[in-house]
Amino acid sequence: MDEGLIIDDNRQTADALQQMLDVLDLKARVAYGSSPAMSMLGSVVPRFICLDINMPGVDGTEVLAYLRREPRLMKVPVIVITSDDQPETRSRVMKGGATAMLIKPATIDLLENALRKAGILS
Repeated sequence: MDEGLIIDDNRQTADALQQMLDVLDLKARVAYGSSPAMSMLGSVVPRFICLDINMPGVDGTEVLAYLRREPRLMKVPVIVITSDDQPETRSRVMKGGATAMLIKPATIDLLENALRKAGILS
């Protein structure tokens, strides 16, 4: 799959991220929550993932843990985009294998920077 995947239960946030990625000439599918994302991840390997943390049911840290355990997904860059700006959250997601963490509302400049550092944009 030459597209990214946005995982966020907030439609407005997910759609805004998708629009920012479009401006950066990157395509991404959207999964509005962890359950639809887990279904998609059963059959696709995205080029990168933008992941929310605070979601009902399976939260983003559990999705991240799954991604890092699953051999075919463990190398996919994951950019966590969350409203949770606590140092312990940052520490937990970075130790959990996130490539980068941005605080909502993410700007296109910060997103572009994170994607460059992840090797998605040159």
